[in-house]
Amino acid sequence: MNDFTRQTQDFLAAAKEARIPEQVQAIAEDSVTKARETYGKFNTVAKDNAKVLEEVMVAAHAGAKSIGDKVLKNTETNTEAVFEAAQALARAKTLPEFLRLQTQFVQQQFTTAGAQSKELFELSTKVAQQTFESLNTAATKTFEQIKKAG
Repeated sequence: MNDFTRQTQDFLAAAKEARIPEQVQAIAEDSVTKARETYGKFNTVAKDNAKVLEEVMVAAHAGAKSIGDKVLKNTETNTEAVFEAAQALARAKTLPEFLRLQTQFVQQQFTTAGAQSKELFELSTKVAQQTFESLNTAATKTFEQIKKAG
C-alpha cells in the first residue's frame, strides 16, 4: 500500500468519527426552512401572476375579437351597399341618371367610410387602453407581491 492510499484511509477513518457541531446543524436546518418559505412565497406569486396573465390575455383576445367582428360587419355593410348600387346602376335608363346614382354612391361611401373609420379607431383605442390598464394592474400587483415576499 502506498502513502497516498494509507493517508486517505486514515483520513476516512478519522472522518467516520467526526461530529458536525450542533450550531452548524441548526444553521443548515434554518437555511433550508427559510429557503422553503421563500420558495413557497415566490411560487404563490408566480401562480397568481399566471392567473393574472391569463386574464389579461383573455381580455386582449376579447378585444381583438370585437375589432375583428366590427371589421367584418363593416365589410358586409359595404359589400351590400356595392351590390345595391350596382343594381341601381344597372336599372338606370339614361346617362345622367347613371352618373347621378354613381355620384350619390361615391358620396355615401365616403361618408360611411369616415364613420366606420372613426368607430374602428375608437374601438381600437378602447381595447388598447383596457389591455394596457390590465397589464399595468398586473405588473403593479406582481411588484407588490414580490416586495412582500422578498
